[in-house]
Amino acid sequence: MEAKNQTTEFVMVGFATHPELQNLLFMVTFIMYMVSLMGNILISVTVWLDPALHTPMYYLISNLSLVDICYTTVTVPKMLVNLLSQNRTISFTGCAAQLYFLLSLGTTECFLLAAMAYDRVLAICNPLRYAVLMNKSLCVQLVAGAWVSGLLLSLGQTSLVFTLSFCGDNRINHFFCDIPPLLTLACGDTTRDEIAVFVAGMLITLIPSLLILGSYIHIISTILKITSAQGRHKAFSTCSSQLIVITLFYGSASAMYLRPRSSYTPESDKFLALLYSVVTPTLNPIIYSLRSRDINRALRRVITSNIFLLKM
Repeated sequence: MEAKNQTTEFVMVGFATHPELQNLLFMVTFIMYMVSLMGNILISVTVWLDPALHTPMYYLISNLSLVDICYTTVTVPKMLVNLLSQNRTISFTGCAAQLYFLLSLGTTECFLLAAMAYDRVLAICNPLRYAVLMNKSLCVQLVAGAWVSGLLLSLGQTSLVFTLSFCGDNRINHFFCDIPPLLTLACGDTTRDEIAVFVAGMLITLIPSLLILGSYIHIISTILKITSAQGRHKAFSTCSSQLIVITLFYGSASAMYLRPRSSYTPESDKFLALLYSVVTPTLNPIIYSLRSRDINRALRRVITSNIFLLKM
């Protein structure tokens, strides 16, 4: 890798081309990052502390919260520092590490969402056998598989990008190390590498998205067979939060990655990246806490018990 590259560090352009927006972006991003951290930590801690939430669905949700905590922490603190600093450099190794963790956490989230969809299929379509089918062992295997898949599959994409030659301009026109802006800096013909990265990204997103699509087709067909309106509403309410989260995640990620380089526009893509790297992780705990009565009740129990302990 050292022999092929003359570049030892990159410069994050970020939002330097919009100096009038930097203070506003810093304030908004900082607030959303704090909300995201507190919301996701609160959900994880609540699931861990409240025995009523020790179920597969909430175990999966707590892992999704953990992914969101890690995902935002990989990008947002560096972005906030760069918004206030004139020194926006990142080392070659640091950039590779940031891209690796971004890809691995994004891949993990894809497979976690697929596992959550499968959980809802069993709960709605096989309610009487749900406890047997979605047992603790299977739940742990699904979560472990999601994390391991993320850590391993992202190695290939990261290696494809950072074995390219970077011998010219070292300014990344983005606020974090991402595949599209890095490919624009590579020397020589990168067509084959772009195709390989695109195909790898397509497979990583396509497999879990097909599983999710198949799961929700099955869920919707089962819900439509329920005769009572109250029963249909209750069944749909158990998976509506996940549908919103899935739409936010896959909608923004697909718009960013599943398109050719010719349609890459740096300025618009920066704001699109803000959507899936900052806004979506901030909305996820809000969506789950607002739409889940169990989490609301558990939060009140945890807060009340802690206040009681403090008074003692």
